[in-house]
Amino acid sequence: MRQRLPEPVLHLLVAFVPTVLAMAAWAAWLGWDQHRDVQPDGSTTGPYEAWQVIGLVLTLLAPVYWAASRYHFVAVLGVPLGLTVAAFYDWSDDSSGLFMVGVVMVMMGSLTVTAVFAAVVASVKRRGRQSGAVPSGA
Repeated sequence: MRQRLPEPVLHLLVAFVPTVLAMAAWAAWLGWDQHRDVQPDGSTTGPYEAWQVIGLVLTLLAPVYWAASRYHFVAVLGVPLGLTVAAFYDWSDDSSGLFMVGVVMVMMGSLTVTAVFAAVVASVKRRGRQSGAVPSGA
């Protein structure tokens, strides 16, 4: 007879997978780019380009969808936790101390976007079940 994991353990596991994937995606998309670009007028930009951040967001849609379609409240926590930890680790060498402002902004922004996306996924799944149609990937 096959034993199921206890419900709290299952929820922690479902939160842990998106957390680890978010940290790995941060390292893959943003972790390697640490240099600011100096413009001709002397101003600096970066270190990240828009395509890197867009790639990170698009990469994280899959684990958020996966977790939100099963346990949407847990999904809201996994990716923001991973991004917050990754941002803290990546930016903690900033001597000004202002890196914490950026870390909090990453945390709040990713929590908001993930919560909205998870709510939409859960709503669509729920509506599909109520109408009798099973959405693809269920």
